[in-house]
Amino acid sequence: MILLRVPISVKLSLVMLLPVFLYFIPIDWLNGQLTLCLFKNLTGRECWGCGITRAVISAVQFHFETAFHYNKLIVVVFPLLLYEWIKIVKRLLNNINFKKLPK
Repeated sequence: MILLRVPISVKLSLVMLLPVFLYFIPIDWLNGQLTLCLFKNLTGRECWGCGITRAVISAVQFHFETAFHYNKLIVVVFPLLLYEWIKIVKRLLNNINFKKLPK
């Protein structure tokens, strides 16, 4: 509910900076972190979602072969995420009240 009070221009800036933020996350650092996957922690086997975070970050960094190595579903997930991101940006741009320039 707090986000409802944030000006649209701030929301748009945050949404626009999301890919930039993801671009600068070092994948080596992410590989060294412990997994949060409950299925993998309980069974020791990877689920269908394991590696999707690393795959998305690799795809944002234009390392598509590495992204495919982390999770093969990236060929479905990344275009859907990109589509949703574009849709959100367009909606926020449409909600900005542009003032008419004086003639």
